[in-house]
Amino acid sequence: MCLIIFAFQTHPRYKLIIAANRDEYYHRPTAPAEWWQEARFLLAGKDLEAGGTWMGITKNGKLAALTNYRGTDSHKKNAPSRGALVSQYLLSNISGREYLEELQAKSPEYNGFNLILGDMDKLWYYSSRQNKILPIAPGVHGLSNDSLDTSWPKVVKGKQILEQQVLSQPGISLAPIFSFLEDTEMAPDHQLPDTGIGIEYERVLSSIFIKSPEYGTRSSTVLLVDKDNRVTFAERCFAPPSEKKYRFRIELTPRRGDPLCCANRL
Repeated sequence: MCLIIFAFQTHPRYKLIIAANRDEYYHRPTAPAEWWQEARFLLAGKDLEAGGTWMGITKNGKLAALTNYRGTDSHKKNAPSRGALVSQYLLSNISGREYLEELQAKSPEYNGFNLILGDMDKLWYYSSRQNKILPIAPGVHGLSNDSLDTSWPKVVKGKQILEQQVLSQPGISLAPIFSFLEDTEMAPDHQLPDTGIGIEYERVLSSIFIKSPEYGTRSSTVLLVDKDNRVTFAERCFAPPSEKKYRFRIELTPRRGDPLCCANRL
């Protein structure tokens, strides 16, 4: 993921609302979100090159999402895949806090990353740069390719739209959330961060939805979890195009081998 805008425990009906875009090179092979064949309790897309994922949720309510850091930090050529950090947590039997405590020691092996993970009642944030495990407070938050709630234009804009156009409604509709995730307006130059990649790339990457010849937004995901633990997970993929929507209820103790869900067209 390169943009995650989310509301945690702020809506009268929904305990968690996530709107997220995954940006990646178009040539990188990817599978859309589905229940994994090797772990039928895990719903996520899959990076077919490295085997991990950028965002996923399990039948018993574990959640994880990742973004990379952008900047001039030295890049480790042979570093392990950061997508594995998401899938390893979702496939594990330990809590979010325990997982991050174990990760702290080996975090320097990876290129820079941010992790949001936990369950529907307790979320944690971890930054490989800060090397701190922080609880996420109730509220509206945004994460791109810097630290949580850094005031990049796309983060500020996404949080404002979520608050003003989505959270103000008693019910939540997928359409307006997907609509703002397709916003291609670039930020003015005076608002752009300086991450060391040059002004032209800063402009291209400043929009909520990114388009460029080789790199851009590959998929948008909306995740809703209501206070009765009913989940709606909707994904739109753009390269190649597909649309799926999954609905299920979180079970604290899922039964081995249960069929979990079927996909419906949006």
